[in-house]
Amino acid sequence: MSYEMIALLMSSSLVVLLLTGQRFFGAVGAVAAGAALLLWGDGGAEMPFNASIVLLNWYPLITLPLFVFMGYMLSESGIASDLYKMFHVLMGPLHGGLAIGTIVLMVAISAMNGLSVAGMAIGSSIALPEMLKRGYDKRMVTGVIQAGSSLGIMVPPSIVLVLYGMIARQPVSQLWLAGVVPGLLLALLFVGYIVVRCKLQPSMGPVLPAEERTMSTQEKIKMLRAGILPLIIIFSVTGLFMMGVTSLVESSAVGAAAALLSALFKRRLTREVMRNTLVNTLSVSCMFMWIILAALAFGAVFDGLGAVHAIKTLFLEDWGLSPWGVLIMMQISYIIMGMFLDDTAMLVIVAPLYIPLIIQLGFNPIWYGVLYTVTCQIAYMTPPFGYNLFLMKAMAPKEVTLVDIYASIVPFVLLMVAGLGLIMYFPQIALYLPEMFLNR
Repeated sequence: MSYEMIALLMSSSLVVLLLTGQRFFGAVGAVAAGAALLLWGDGGAEMPFNASIVLLNWYPLITLPLFVFMGYMLSESGIASDLYKMFHVLMGPLHGGLAIGTIVLMVAISAMNGLSVAGMAIGSSIALPEMLKRGYDKRMVTGVIQAGSSLGIMVPPSIVLVLYGMIARQPVSQLWLAGVVPGLLLALLFVGYIVVRCKLQPSMGPVLPAEERTMSTQEKIKMLRAGILPLIIIFSVTGLFMMGVTSLVESSAVGAAAALLSALFKRRLTREVMRNTLVNTLSVSCMFMWIILAALAFGAVFDGLGAVHAIKTLFLEDWGLSPWGVLIMMQISYIIMGMFLDDTAMLVIVAPLYIPLIIQLGFNPIWYGVLYTVTCQIAYMTPPFGYNLFLMKAMAPKEVTLVDIYASIVPFVLLMVAGLGLIMYFPQIALYLPEMFLNR
């Protein structure tokens, strides 16, 4: 059997196992370990073992549970909802103001969490009812929350970029810096769309009634104080890191401590809040660690097969594609896979093939990590099995149908595709900050 056929058999076996409903890391690890034993005999058992040693020796992995803890502590203690209340009043006088405030809220939550599911949960439970109650168009509302929550995997501390950095052997600090400007660019595109759409159709985003915007000076000060605390936490994590005061691991520890102290200061650090935060942190952290372990083992087998060389031959010699043609083909394949798989599954299946090839073709792997992440954001909202589509359906009220949810994402997906094109055409959008900090 040829190496190409073995690689194809491994990929198809993985897809079949995933369709049976097996846990993702179990399916990936089983295919990797089984293929290693069949190909190289007893010595193949060293591959998954070595992968576990690599994982346990990777010092930046400490950041994973700390950032997850920070996000869940802010969510469970209600500190994130305080921030929305501030945006609620500040943005209320504008048409579409609550939708704009929701996007800003999602950027803030992304900077405190690193997972899109946290933004989705907070947006659906806090922002969605408020906007629907005030006559906002339900399709715009659901689209705003889905698009805004997808920023969680782009803006640092992005857990997806941590995973990419582990598998691609790239520094997470540079990946995080590379994600800042593209994340803000996408947020600005979303805000611009809301402003233009509500300017043309004011009924889609009515202003808040005057009585809701009328507040005493004392109430305004109280509201601003409640919203300032989350901003201080964001600065303690990303601000200190970008200023060079803290390292990557230190910034995660500072963020976790700041979130804990904030909940204590607000007198919201109850037994239930602490228990829910710790349980969720343990669950998510262990899931990601098992996924990384399985991905490393899977990638080691692919490297041993020489599958990267086979893919390079297929794209460049058999199909006659240019390096940019290969890159575009990769992005298209991500979008197609994203209709059926989540971001982690896509990364594990194709990263062992794509990332070495990207480096051989002369592209920057940090820049490519941003392209991959933007494509994941698109995949999160792409039918039929977009992750955010089903989360929104589960959290939205009954009057919001699945058809509404599918229709709501069309303009935002188009904006993301435009953003992806800009980052591909102007790589410095992603590379400016990493290069600036490297040259300091």
